[in-house]
Amino acid sequence: MASTLGPTGFWILTALAGGRRHGYNILREVDAASSGRAAMKVTTLYAALERLEREGLIRADGEEVVGGRARRYFAIEDAGGAALEAEIAALEHQARVARERLRAAGRPAMQPGFGRAALA
Repeated sequence: MASTLGPTGFWILTALAGGRRHGYNILREVDAASSGRAAMKVTTLYAALERLEREGLIRADGEEVVGGRARRYFAIEDAGGAALEAEIAALEHQARVARERLRAAGRPAMQPGFGRAALA
C-alpha cells in the first residue's frame, strides 16, 4: 500500500481537518503536530496547496489583509477528508505489518512516536 498523499499532503490535510487555516497557520500546525519532523518551506507549502486544490481535496476559502499582508485561507473538502482517512488506514496497516515482522523476528517494536527517522 503505497502512500498517495506523501508526507506533505498528509500533514496539510491533517492541519485543515481541524478547520479553515491560512498558509502561515498551516505551517505552524504542521510543525507542532509533527513535533518538528515535517517542517516545510513556504514554497513547498504553496506548491502542495495548489496540487491539493487541483485534485479537489481542498478549496481556497477566502482572503483577508492583516497588518498590510494578504492571508489566503484554505479548507478541506469531503474528498480531502476521505483521502486523509484512506491514508491513515494505509499507514496503520503498514505499521501493523512492520510490528508483526519485528515480533516474528524476536525484536521488540518501537513505541509509536519514538522512532529515530525524521520525515523530510
